[in-house]
Amino acid sequence: MRTRTAHLPPPPSTAPRAAGLIAALLGLLLPLLALGTPAHAAPTGFRVENGRLLEASGNDFVMRGVNHAHTWYTDRISSLAHIKAKGANTVRVVLSSGDRWTADDTADVAAVVARCKQNRLICVLEVHDTTGYGEQSGAVTLSRAADYWIGVRSALTGQEDHVIVNIGNEPYGNTGYTNWTADTKAAIRKLRDAGFDHTLMVDAPNWGQDWAFTMRDNAASVFAADPDANTVFSIHMYGVFDTAAEISDYLGRFVAARLPLVVGEFGHDHSDGDPDEDTILAVTRQLGLGYLGWSWSGNGGGVEYLDMVADFDPDRLTGWGERLFDGANGIAATSEEAAVYSSGPGGDTTAPTTPGTPAVSSVTSSSATLSWTAATDANGVTGYDVVRIDGGDETVVTTTAGTSATLTGLSPATSYTFAVYARDAAGNRSQRSATVTATTSSGGSQGACAVGYRVTNEWPGGFQGEVTIRNTGSSAVDGWTLNWTFPGAQRITHMWGGTPLQTGSEVSVASVPYTAAIPAAGSVTLGFTATMTDRDPSPSAFTLNGSACSVA
Repeated sequence: MRTRTAHLPPPPSTAPRAAGLIAALLGLLLPLLALGTPAHAAPTGFRVENGRLLEASGNDFVMRGVNHAHTWYTDRISSLAHIKAKGANTVRVVLSSGDRWTADDTADVAAVVARCKQNRLICVLEVHDTTGYGEQSGAVTLSRAADYWIGVRSALTGQEDHVIVNIGNEPYGNTGYTNWTADTKAAIRKLRDAGFDHTLMVDAPNWGQDWAFTMRDNAASVFAADPDANTVFSIHMYGVFDTAAEISDYLGRFVAARLPLVVGEFGHDHSDGDPDEDTILAVTRQLGLGYLGWSWSGNGGGVEYLDMVADFDPDRLTGWGERLFDGANGIAATSEEAAVYSSGPGGDTTAPTTPGTPAVSSVTSSSATLSWTAATDANGVTGYDVVRIDGGDETVVTTTAGTSATLTGLSPATSYTFAVYARDAAGNRSQRSATVTATTSSGGSQGACAVGYRVTNEWPGGFQGEVTIRNTGSSAVDGWTLNWTFPGAQRITHMWGGTPLQTGSEVSVASVPYTAAIPAAGSVTLGFTATMTDRDPSPSAFTLNGSACSVA
């Protein structure tokens, strides 16, 4: 489909029509076109072998599902649970790069993936802004779509068992489609070079219907161009595919060539013709190919008849919905849940708890150290992703198995916002921790700050302290981290005016919003209570944002 408000344009009247029968094709083409899988990197999730889509476990996976127009209906995320309840094992989710519709940012993509996993669905994620490029005003290139995926990669890394990346929807209309082969190869290479290990899906040109057979005739070379040999092809079947012969011929050629194919979209009717949905369902079942019907709900522009349920209400199936879910060769009769959701270690779909708010320490002009309290998970936390947040974008800056990380390569006198995610062995990702801001120092010398430290009260086994930070420089401080070392066995139990993190005798205090700003010649004061043994000697040295301070 093009969008929820427009329907596919009809192909030219001279569109070729294939006419073979599938049995004959299998016998004729198999010895001529059979392709082995080339050597490639070890898969970390879904993979392709001999034209079949396999899970990491080696289980043959056949998609049975529907498309859901998430980017236009972000408030309908509960639809994924309803789609699962109808028996689907896969959902193809419409996203936007922000070029034609509101962008689905990293946080939104992560939320979609989490909801897919919660509902035990395989997520096929697609960028819709490429639809009809060369013919549709505003459509963008596959290269631009690849850039979008790279921008939200932190939401996808580690999800290779659960997510398939559909690079761009219907990436050419009926103009310029001969460029599809080169552009598709380039987009695949771009994502592989960026570190994507996912199975990739590529749509056909000609509004997805490939009436000129560009994808069919060049699929082998595109597959060979993927260094991971892990690309699946997607054909959209609407008015071009209105006879059993055409459907059987097209699908059969891919099977004979051992090239992986799914019917990524199809319907029971369309403005460009009347697709033969019964044959699509029957032949995909016969050949063991996946299919994803268009679409759950929310269609407009004259194709409202493609809604499977009315007004997103799962209890109001349309005729098309009844046919696809409950009819012969439909979803209820043929869908099998992905093995990754079965019992055992691979069936873990519970995310770890959220890590503690990071604390900042050892800040210099080019680095900062973050520390956080550990997350928990029934099957164990395997690592943490530290992300830098810039507006709505997140970038993974490091991954660690521990609960601290030193971030290097930062710019002097710059504020950075960081947060942490936890992961478990099944690839589940926690909610994001609260954010923290680290401000690197300017590299200035001692004397830009002065710290006063005093004990204001004492009692057996404990005391109350006060710390005053004075800005003796000529410019304001906006966000700070103060570090010192206790010379005795003191341990902070409570603090106001800052957020403490203490490891042994090392103390790091991060500013809170009402103490973060220290104007030139100004000061802020924080207080704390602490335990002690038999004495509470005062610290002798302090650093503020990595710069040494004089002791007042």
